[in-house]
Amino acid sequence: MEFLESTTFKVFIYALITALATGIGAIPFFFIKKISDSFLGKANAIAAGLMLSASYNLIFEGYREDEIMTLLGMISGVAFVILADKWMNRTFDMEVKDLVGAGSKKMLLFLGIMTIHSFAEGVSVGVSFANTLEFGVFIAIAIAVHNIPEGLAISLVMVPKGTSPIKAVGWSIFSSLPQPLMAIPAFLFVDTFREYLPLGLGLAAGAMIWMVFAELIPEALEKCEAHKIGFWVTVAILGMSAFQVLM
Repeated sequence: MEFLESTTFKVFIYALITALATGIGAIPFFFIKKISDSFLGKANAIAAGLMLSASYNLIFEGYREDEIMTLLGMISGVAFVILADKWMNRTFDMEVKDLVGAGSKKMLLFLGIMTIHSFAEGVSVGVSFANTLEFGVFIAIAIAVHNIPEGLAISLVMVPKGTSPIKAVGWSIFSSLPQPLMAIPAFLFVDTFREYLPLGLGLAAGAMIWMVFAELIPEALEKCEAHKIGFWVTVAILGMSAFQVLM
């Protein structure tokens, strides 16, 4: 009973809520029945815009802590995702298709990048609670709300390729599970984790930027006209920016 009332338990619960919030982004796909090539192109463009906006927010957050470490993280993120992509191209077997539907390789790579992103967010939650309880709750709520469009971005990539909406909810939440897992050690060892937080933020940002320009934009251009792709990328970035300003 004493543990349930402890700050450590509260950190875990709030961080778990941030992870569960990611699944909300998949809800619109329970009502979308027909997916055309044009919609797929626009979906990839919106996902790209959401990821670009999130990436630059991670970079600015990292710069506030340590610019050099953030830059090293970005370089590491790009190198990591390129090596992962090459490895998957050489060794990937489509047997995982039953789990996520068609286009499994690209979707797993995308999920991997979003999961890396979640490690940094989990550390942010834990570090915030080590400041004050009130500040930790505020940051947890902000990240939970921020996770909703991230879940939408994941679903925009997965559902048009054959993943069911309920599986998209599950995979969206799965991508954010590092948040409650990382929040506790970050809270308990705040000084150590704070020191390396810019590296994690930069790594996630670099990986996402690569994914946008190497995977999402080229695929979008195959399905839809360039001016429409530019429009929806811009709308997504502006929408995400306005959303964060309101938060």
